[in-house]
Amino acid sequence: MRLRNVRGSKEEIETNEYVIHNPEQHKGKWKEVFGNDNPLHIEIGMGKGKFICQLATENPDINYLGIEKYSSVLIRGIEKRKDLELSNLFFLCLDAETVNNVFDKGEVERIYLNFSDPWPKDRHARRRLTSKEFLSRYKGFLKEEGEIIFKTDNRLLFDFSLEEAENAGWALVNHTYDLHNSEYVTGNVMTEYEEKFSGLGNPIHRMVIKQK
Repeated sequence: MRLRNVRGSKEEIETNEYVIHNPEQHKGKWKEVFGNDNPLHIEIGMGKGKFICQLATENPDINYLGIEKYSSVLIRGIEKRKDLELSNLFFLCLDAETVNNVFDKGEVERIYLNFSDPWPKDRHARRRLTSKEFLSRYKGFLKEEGEIIFKTDNRLLFDFSLEEAENAGWALVNHTYDLHNSEYVTGNVMTEYEEKFSGLGNPIHRMVIKQK
């Protein structure tokens, strides 16, 4: 994926009030950051932020952290956030491989993974956000009763993810190969990619897993 550089995005992110800097310092203390005891949900690979901004608007009693590696993408989420009067949403500019360094055991109640990079070459399989390597990382900070919700239009990635979850010892709560024509569509919030791909007629795949 080729990303267009956005002039000044890194500088803006370094000083923006909606971005949590040095997040490792807040490990185990995210309730203090938000100033309440509400559940914490995170989106890893939040893209331009439509999904998480809408969730935070609709659910003021839940705290949200949007995690994005690329500053040129994260800046778009920040722009959306500026137009909203919210106290329950912040962002992290962070590589997903270090996500377990910023959350303590049982600190996160839900993880959203939306249209993650498929890393199609077999030798890059461990980089996929639903690989057994990443699932192991998530276990380090997801509540025992917490869950992961994953959406994609990539059938190969989805089948891989179902298999990895089973092999890694996760329980499959539910799944569908056609979300928008399933019973699980109620309450679904679409991402930018989801709007694009579903508009092209691509079925959206979705799974929900939790720890056994």
